[in-house]
Amino acid sequence: MLSYQHIYHAGNMADVHKHSLLCWMLDYLCQKDKPLSYLETHAGRGVYDLNAPEALKTGEAAQGIRRIAEHLPPGHPYLRALEQVQSGYGAQFYAGSPLLAALSLRDGDAIHLAELHPQEFAGLEDAMNGFAAHLAQQDGFAMALARTPPIPRRGLMLIDPSYEVKADYAAIPGHINAICRKWNVGIVVLWYPILTSGAHRPMLDALHALYLPGTVVHEVGFPPARPGHGMVGSGLFIVNAPYGFNAAARDLSHAMAQAIAG
Repeated sequence: MLSYQHIYHAGNMADVHKHSLLCWMLDYLCQKDKPLSYLETHAGRGVYDLNAPEALKTGEAAQGIRRIAEHLPPGHPYLRALEQVQSGYGAQFYAGSPLLAALSLRDGDAIHLAELHPQEFAGLEDAMNGFAAHLAQQDGFAMALARTPPIPRRGLMLIDPSYEVKADYAAIPGHINAICRKWNVGIVVLWYPILTSGAHRPMLDALHALYLPGTVVHEVGFPPARPGHGMVGSGLFIVNAPYGFNAAARDLSHAMAQAIAG
């Protein structure tokens, strides 16, 4: 099933949660003068026009990045990357994780991105034009297994599926276990929605049962984007979480709570 397009949700509360902490982790890794690899299994198109009809239809960016940005500390790695996007594309544009990562990394770092949706992949090719990124129009988990352990071995993988295919919840723990067995030094970051249905809970139980090293779970709650909407929060499950992550996550939780309180 390939109907999901992130433009309807770009810049929402969940994006702010995962993207701000992704940028923080990449900034942390880049402080050491050693190359790294960035891999992403469900990349999307890379950049989004928040004035597009699809984005305006849901209004999720107005509740997300446009409310929260002012509550983040000046100079936050996430804000720095977004400022580069806006200066290059325009004030109404928002970067997806592939572009945020490309702007955060250095010459000599490796980028591997997978996206299966044909339209999203075409957009990704445009967004990554000018960056030395390896793009694959294929299943993201197949790419992850084929590319691990990456060269350089030091690095981070973001797993950010749409969960449009409900079987993903049951399959993801096995995928992560296989990836971590091949790449035991990698930081593996899984994003998941917190749903009123509780569909994410058995997946988390199965992930905890794997006893993977350095695991951290960080969740934030927020009001539903509209009446009846089932997503009421955003979660990250991280393997080999970098030093200082918990403090950065607490700061973000505080900033998001301030923005929600208004």
